[in-house]
Amino acid sequence: MNYKFKTKPYAHQITALEKSWNKETYAYFMEMGTGKTKVLIDNAAMLYDKGKIDGLLIVAPKGVIGTWYNQELPTHLPNHIENVTILWQANITKGQQEKLDSLFEPEETFHILIMNVEALSTTKGTDFAAKFINSHNTLMVIDESTTIKNPSAKRTKNILNLSTNTKYRRIMTGSPVTKNPLDLFSQCYFLDPFHLEHESYYSFRTRYAIMKTAHISGRSIQLVSGFKNLGELSDKLKDFSYRVLKEDCLDLPDKIYMKRVISLTEEQQKVYKQMKEKALAELHGEKMTTVNAPTQLMRLQQITCGHFKADDGTIQEIKSNRLTELMDVLEEIEGKAIIWAHWQLDIKKIIEEIKKVHGPGSVVDYYGLTPQDQRDKNREAFQNDSKVRFLVGTPQTGGYGITLTAASTVIYYSNSYDLEKRIQSEDRAHRIGQKNKVLYIDLVAKGTVDEKIIKSLRNKVSIAKEISGEELSTWI
Repeated sequence: MNYKFKTKPYAHQITALEKSWNKETYAYFMEMGTGKTKVLIDNAAMLYDKGKIDGLLIVAPKGVIGTWYNQELPTHLPNHIENVTILWQANITKGQQEKLDSLFEPEETFHILIMNVEALSTTKGTDFAAKFINSHNTLMVIDESTTIKNPSAKRTKNILNLSTNTKYRRIMTGSPVTKNPLDLFSQCYFLDPFHLEHESYYSFRTRYAIMKTAHISGRSIQLVSGFKNLGELSDKLKDFSYRVLKEDCLDLPDKIYMKRVISLTEEQQKVYKQMKEKALAELHGEKMTTVNAPTQLMRLQQITCGHFKADDGTIQEIKSNRLTELMDVLEEIEGKAIIWAHWQLDIKKIIEEIKKVHGPGSVVDYYGLTPQDQRDKNREAFQNDSKVRFLVGTPQTGGYGITLTAASTVIYYSNSYDLEKRIQSEDRAHRIGQKNKVLYIDLVAKGTVDEKIIKSLRNKVSIAKEISGEELSTWI
């Protein structure tokens, strides 16, 4: 493997590449935070250097396509590889069309197309992906491949059809089996129908699931009641996959930081713009104090979370993608997680959704409305009860003094602009008793104050102390 890395790999990343780089198909079952994106980029670069491919199609969830485009590829793709990299957009302007057309120019540059997985539910997106694949020797990768676990979903069917014309294929996920082993079928079928030796989902289900007949509304339906032959299934996976957990990676840093990017809905964009203009008008009309400048930031941030306080004092909700993105993240991670949020309304909505998806016993709360005599019981349950996977709270209440080392993932649904609260809440998991690396994930609304708040907190800047009225305009 004669290849010059742009960024230094960890030991487990080198192992992953040694096992996979020249294979036509491979699965990176690497836990979130272990750097599977870098592995894929290096793998693609190696294949390009060897003349094996000239096209890379990356299919990923909405929350990470911007990270691929703006951060991961510029950081890890070697400088000697000339490339044309385009981020797919459904609304194609004349300028966007010119960019898309550049993917088909007869050059020796590496052509890279990044698409969100939802685009492959549409004829427009699927047809363009097919044109790209047919114009190149293509490596196609499905990032967070549990997004194609449903074999009857339209996007899964379209992606499986597209895969037959690609030269190389990769799937990437930290949690390949989110609900049951049957989730593996479509993911592995994308790689090669023969990997699991079943061309039919139903024959696969017959081999590995125990079925029972249920009678509902006069109809008989088949339900999964258990699983069998899982040792055999595990052995089959070993031939074409590499499994990595954070706890296995001794050279990883103790704290790992990631972002998941969210787009504002049209309704949010409209309200956000109005609030921004109102804040600027106040700023220019009268000198804003250091006290109320952060309040203006908080109002804007509140809109990014899907609600705002109207002039009559009532809280109005707005359609938002934030909760959906959080649930996508929870599906991808292993083990227990802490979810910090700034507003009580968000806490309630998060808990309601987690109970709906993961069951009522899967989550406990720790915030202002949690009764005093219940708080320690909830903390104990989170620490010691294997059924309780999630703790949802506010840094103001739960971010101080308590130990939550059962979690190795901490998610910030929203952030305070108080540096002390951020540091303290991070350290609930990262303290004595923690045996694993800790992954911190920030949900960030693109093009909003979220981005600057995260940047400042990461740089150890206390926004509450540093920002003044004069500086507010640069923030919003």
